[in-house]
Amino acid sequence: MASLNVVVGASAMGASRMSDQVRAASCPRRVSAPAVDKRRFTLFNPTPVNLMREMSTDRPDTTESPYTVDAGHFQFELGLAEYAYDDDGGARTEALGVLTSNIKAGLLNNVDLQLVFTLYTRQETEQDGNNRIAKGFGDDTQVRLKINLWGNDGVAPPGLSPTAFAIMPFVKFPTGADDLTNEHIEGGVIFPLAVPLANDFDLGLMAEVDFVYNEDADGYGVAFIHTATLGHEIAGDLGGYVEYVGVAPHETGAGYQAIGSAGLTYALSDNWIVDFGGTAGPSDDADDFTVFAGTSFRL
Repeated sequence: MASLNVVVGASAMGASRMSDQVRAASCPRRVSAPAVDKRRFTLFNPTPVNLMREMSTDRPDTTESPYTVDAGHFQFELGLAEYAYDDDGGARTEALGVLTSNIKAGLLNNVDLQLVFTLYTRQETEQDGNNRIAKGFGDDTQVRLKINLWGNDGVAPPGLSPTAFAIMPFVKFPTGADDLTNEHIEGGVIFPLAVPLANDFDLGLMAEVDFVYNEDADGYGVAFIHTATLGHEIAGDLGGYVEYVGVAPHETGAGYQAIGSAGLTYALSDNWIVDFGGTAGPSDDADDFTVFAGTSFRL
């Protein structure tokens, strides 16, 4: 069934080289260690603008970025529109999501807080000649905490530079419209890793464990998500990425999902990125395809 969830690109999200001060998604940084100790900066003692890191986003690919928003600053990552289509032979589903949002606040130099939700979703399902439409406040709301363990400012343990790694626990609350929520709390933890490669290619890897409610079994199962994204500058501030996403479920009532993704990112300024892309899912339990466009900016 077509869906607009973070597994297939709603928060998620390219490893593309941007301008000298802007990067998207899981793109690594090729920088040296900072001369200033930034640990003293907090939400209430913001990082000075001249000490801010390059902008890094969790969209448009599924692979999350290990880099956090600078302390005391805010970042808005918005899916302006996303369309998903799925036809499994028995039912055809189309879904439109508007303003899939990830709002971030930098709490500490290596910690940010995120609020993820979709403002509006319309989902239409046709089966056996009958149409069913669900619409309203889309997707349930996620609260996420990203903790960068190394690499935020180019500082990493011996032997691990210039990589970056983070841990990101999250909880999902059932705030969606009646026909767009499973009415259960879910959660999980995400482990994103960024690795620079030769010739200015950038590799992003992610492992994720989700605890998902299975309505048929009236209990919880586990989904193991694994992704790899490869990004490179195309021309100037234009970057591109390709990505593989796999979802291996255990007692969730679904089968394995294999998803391919590709997209473009363009840096309009040091603090503003636009993106466009899509996914294709050949496996039965994945959407046949999605297309999306979005933008990200920080304050």
